Amino acid sequence: MVVSGLSMYAGAAVAVGLFDVLPPSVVAWLRIAAAGLLLLVLRRPKIAEFFGRAGAVAAVFGVVTLGMNMAFYEAISELPLGTAVAIEFLGPIAVAAWGSRSVRDWLALVLAGGGVLVLSGAQWSASAYGVLFALLAAALWALYIVVGARVAKERSKNSLAVSFCWAGVLAIPLAVLAWPQHGVGMATWQLLALAAGLGLLSAVIPYSLDQVILRITSPDYFAVLLALLPLTAALLGAVALGQVLSVAEMVGIGAVVAAVALRKQ
Repeated sequence: MVVSGLSMYAGAAVAVGLFDVLPPSVVAWLRIAAAGLLLLVLRRPKIAEFFGRAGAVAAVFGVVTLGMNMAFYEAISELPLGTAVAIEFLGPIAVAAWGSRSVRDWLALVLAGGGVLVLSGAQWSASAYGVLFALLAAALWALYIVVGARVAKERSKNSLAVSFCWAGVLAIPLAVLAWPQHGVGMATWQLLALAAGLGLLSAVIPYSLDQVILRITSPDYFAVLLALLPLTAALLGAVALGQVLSVAEMVGIGAVVAAVALRKQ
């Protein structure tokens, strides 16, 4: 999960160059479409894998993943990042709550939620548009975990390739409508390079690791493990950027670590 977080945040740095020239929804589409093309070349799934029951489940998973990304990118265009993360994390919290059976499970859930709230630095914002998209991202993140667990149990090596290809193709009309009429203001090769980097770092690597984890664990425990993502961001900032952790951030890190330890299977 920590490796997944590091890759995700590296991809976020790549996305910065695209946010200046493209709408958030188009950046999200590029992320998944590029990942689908990369996996299509690497995995070479058979045509039959795109159809039937497994193909349908994979298509749903791809659309949910793309929708989650689009909603989150729209949210952070209106809200502070920490606020959007805190609201979006309601999705994993709901999944973890659904699978909680004991006092220990609920304590872990409270610690994880509190730790994420502290680490995200959430602040109140009056942007109803941003809050709405953050809540939509939360709902889709919960669905991502549930459907992703089912896809992982299929144990197909090509499920992500099929999922992202379906999502990329189905969302082409939306991407065309949202594409800037004045162009993107950068060379085609530069756009393709950024899209490939974004797809690899922000989708192929982290979502592949998610599938590995979901094969060996339950959706509710996976939801608690997701609390490690903001923890990773805080530690990365401290180690790589020399940012000094506040007392509150150290308490948040301790809460997340305690939650994962308590909720372990």
